[in-house]
Amino acid sequence: MKLKPLGNRVVVEPLTEEETTKSGIILPETVDKEKKAEGKVIAIGDGEKITKLGLKVGDRVLFGKYAGEEVTVEEVDYKILSDEDVLAVVS
Repeated sequence: MKLKPLGNRVVVEPLTEEETTKSGIILPETVDKEKKAEGKVIAIGDGEKITKLGLKVGDRVLFGKYAGEEVTVEEVDYKILSDEDVLAVVS
């Protein structure tokens, strides 16, 4: 199944979190971790505002931690974000 966002929306697959900190401390599964606000663009809608952003499938973007709607398709988690939820492109 493919997701096709409508209007000024983009589908993003959030990047997975690493299990160790920068200093090398391994975090157990019981630690409450914050979700990263970075992900990979999977699909882009055809709205006027989203096309002005110049996003391409495969771009890495930053978005607000609690922005968008979370959906699960075929056991993969995605976020559907509006054009205003996309903060920056990581290059």
